[in-house]
Amino acid sequence: MPAFLSNEWFDTVDKLTAEAGDLNLPPALAGLALNLTVTEPGKDNVDLSLDGGKIQKGLSSNAKTTLTMDEETLRKVFLEFDMAAAMQAFMTGKIKVQGDMSQLMALQTARPSQEQKDLFQRVLGMTE
Repeated sequence: MPAFLSNEWFDTVDKLTAEAGDLNLPPALAGLALNLTVTEPGKDNVDLSLDGGKIQKGLSSNAKTTLTMDEETLRKVFLEFDMAAAMQAFMTGKIKVQGDMSQLMALQTARPSQEQKDLFQRVLGMTE
């Protein structure tokens, strides 16, 4: 299993995403683009994006919002869809926001499709 956020991990995510096909996303998620910067003590920052419901390495030019957080928070919020963890992380400063806050409101109210949940479960299952 590839280490979380390694180049091999992103390659595997790309492969699983291609295999998943249409994610059948609700409009709020289909049009959402967020940049994410993951900071972890002792490691280089990792930039990725959630664009059109898909995790991609690097920043998206479509994103109007950038979130900065640690690896654990990223895993809980974006792979496990743990909105309680998201709110707690935001309130305690573990998630920092730059840009358009309305993007976060869309993310908070939108529900992922079953296809997206299945894809992210597969990603979690192959993540070290």
